[in-house]
Amino acid sequence: MVKWVREIVLLFFLAILSKAMGTKPFSRMSGPIDQSSKDCLSWRLAVEANNLRGWRTVPTHCLRYIETYMIGGQYEQDINYVVEQIESYISDVVVSEDGMDAWILDVDDTCLSNLFFYKGKKYGCDPYDPLGFKAWAMKGGCPAIPAILGLFTKLVERGFKVFLVTGRDDETLGPPTIANLHNQGFIGYERVIF
Repeated sequence: MVKWVREIVLLFFLAILSKAMGTKPFSRMSGPIDQSSKDCLSWRLAVEANNLRGWRTVPTHCLRYIETYMIGGQYEQDINYVVEQIESYISDVVVSEDGMDAWILDVDDTCLSNLFFYKGKKYGCDPYDPLGFKAWAMKGGCPAIPAILGLFTKLVERGFKVFLVTGRDDETLGPPTIANLHNQGFIGYERVIF
């Protein structure tokens, strides 16, 4: 009986081994990916996860990668995905009548896009230019990020008190920022915190 069990186990093992030997090995890539793109993806992930500290500029060899990410559709897709998750979450929240249910959104690059400003600065490959950004923000022409505007509208309609926060200076950039938000459809928030 023991011999019979050993033979069955051995035959089973050989069957599995022969099946494995007859298959193609696992390949992770369908085509070659250049090292620069992989390096830039790793850099972006480290920045997004806040694992890279003190970086001042985007590495210059990542300019095309960042440009493609920002205007090639992936950035918009990422925003839409996150907004879908938030909307799924808020659909289950019962907003109480005590007025204590609040939501906080950032202004720059959350509600309003500064993409056109950063395009002129090589998507961050050039050092940050605070005077240039101030001049840009003074124009009040930042477009809304559509998915965030939709989320904002749903939050207000559901009864959340929405607060907007920004690192912009209240004294000089307050009026153009508020006008910009209003012109882009951000109406009904509690206040902007500068």
